[in-house]
Amino acid sequence: MANKDVLVPDVGGEEVEVIELCVAVGDTVDAEDALITVESDKASMDIPAPFAGTVAEILVQVGDKVAQDKLIMKITEGGASEEAPVESAPAPAAETTPAPAEPAPAAASTAQVIEVTVPDIGDASDVDVIELLVAVGDAVEEETGLITLETDKATMDVPAPQAGVVKELKIAVGDKVSQGSLVLLLEVGAAESAPAAAPAPAAEAAASVPAASSEPSVMEVTVPDIGDAADVDVIELLVAVGDSVEEESGLITLETDKATMDVPSPKAGTVKELKVSVGDKVSKGSLVLLLEVAGAAPAPVAEKPVAAAPAQAPSAAPAAAAKAPPVPHHPSAGEKSKGGNIHASPSVRRLAREFGVDLTQVNGSGRKGRILKEDIQSYVKYELSRPKANAGSSVASGQGGLQVLAQPKVDFSKFGEVEEVPLTRIQKISGPNLHRNWVTIPHVTQFEDADITDVEAFRKEQNVLAEKQKLGVKITPLVFIMKAAASALRAYPVFNSSLSESGESLIQKKYVHIGIAVDTPGGLVVPVVRDVDKKGIYELSRELMEISKKARDGKLKAADMQGSCFTISSLGGIGGTAFTPIVNAPDVAILGVSKSEMKPKWNGKDFEPRLILPLSLSYDHRVIDGAVAARFAVHLSGVMSDIRRLVL
Repeated sequence: MANKDVLVPDVGGEEVEVIELCVAVGDTVDAEDALITVESDKASMDIPAPFAGTVAEILVQVGDKVAQDKLIMKITEGGASEEAPVESAPAPAAETTPAPAEPAPAAASTAQVIEVTVPDIGDASDVDVIELLVAVGDAVEEETGLITLETDKATMDVPAPQAGVVKELKIAVGDKVSQGSLVLLLEVGAAESAPAAAPAPAAEAAASVPAASSEPSVMEVTVPDIGDAADVDVIELLVAVGDSVEEESGLITLETDKATMDVPSPKAGTVKELKVSVGDKVSKGSLVLLLEVAGAAPAPVAEKPVAAAPAQAPSAAPAAAAKAPPVPHHPSAGEKSKGGNIHASPSVRRLAREFGVDLTQVNGSGRKGRILKEDIQSYVKYELSRPKANAGSSVASGQGGLQVLAQPKVDFSKFGEVEEVPLTRIQKISGPNLHRNWVTIPHVTQFEDADITDVEAFRKEQNVLAEKQKLGVKITPLVFIMKAAASALRAYPVFNSSLSESGESLIQKKYVHIGIAVDTPGGLVVPVVRDVDKKGIYELSRELMEISKKARDGKLKAADMQGSCFTISSLGGIGGTAFTPIVNAPDVAILGVSKSEMKPKWNGKDFEPRLILPLSLSYDHRVIDGAVAARFAVHLSGVMSDIRRLVL
């Protein structure tokens, strides 16, 4: 088939510079796909393909100057996509199997037109429409983006509620919409009536496939929503190829920075192929395995013309896969191969150049994999937030405002025998977080003593009663400290807050959730006990026992360690007189508890032995003044000294 010339269209009557080649020789392109990107002194634009085909020759390169009617490349029109159907329709098939006439009733189902409106978009109203992702006549799948909205802080797509065909657009770029605004009219249910017009031989051959509806089908199982975690380690495979699994039974075990979790089977079936192995890193949407399940009736597929099958096959695979996150690739997985078409608007390409983003490393979340502005933003945020393996080099280069020398490289084996022990996963994750908190939060530590003689006597009495009544609970001193801290947080709400992302306001919290640092074999974790101010001593004691056991067994989930307002780190069972705990951002304070000790205290007449508990309160000085911190510590000490104050 002859090659056709592709010329530069009207670009405003001036020479423009080629700044990017969007395709390579051998690439297959559709009509309107970007071929090259050019830039004038005021704007950049894509030169689209005038027709579908295969790139045969590229006649320009980056840096060239081109103008209207300049020959830029040659494309073989049609390409492989037109020739494929020829081999897929074997003529004798219709003769070997008689064709039943029953499929005709499928045409009875009629299409209906539904209104698609803007869903719940939070408190935002009068939001700008910045992009139309579909046109009249486009066929869309369920959850496909229809339009893109932009609020003052974010962009979002309005998804299709069902699969169908766009009949009429009711808005345009630049319009302002709110929740409930009409977006477009969508014709749904039309696909079922199509098979009536199938060509006789091909349709009969397809319809004669014996009882495809009862055949088992293979589905892809992907990683479900795992919170904010990404690039999570696969630490165990719970099934093997050929295993039969029940719905909700575990398939693989993942380990986040501080918790482990199983990926459950969405349906009962048989494992056909594993797509991951121990040590791989996965994120939400990553493919785990192929599962053979009992088939449902895919009747419309069997009745469609065979000639249409090759055209639909390429689009079926992406539709079946879950929507991938914008940044699925991790440097530890090696270099990502470059190639293929990159679908992005000129404004998105310009934004990528400004931030130095390689578009081949970004997965687009737009229609047909188109890269959106939010994908670039997500990629940049991810790269900035990802902990660096070598903290020394980042410090040496002055990142984060630090311009100090890197640690010296020392060969310790010169001085004697050494052994290199790898850090645990928790240590690798918590280390950079602690370092960030220490260097970015101006810490001040307030020290205070609490006389817990009376509360300790009361605690022991209650434990004796609980044992006699066989309540199965043991009260620890930490429970009273939690209740005292909750009282202090209510009295001084500035401690029950967090700095906003802009750093210009405080987020005041109306709930009291307290994180408890728990020492585990893998490192320190901080599960959160919720609504401490609303729970009694026995209830808190039981909950504390449960989360401590889950923490030591490595069974904490990500949700178990989120949402804290204040943190308590107790070393009372080990020893020490005082220490400076590091604030656990986004909290603004943390309480360190050391070992209690009997000390002589003057009561006005003589000295008497009292049990004294040392407290160390570290706080963020950007949020909390020293005088408020001292009052908080005194309030905390007072409640611990006289628990009757808890009922006031």
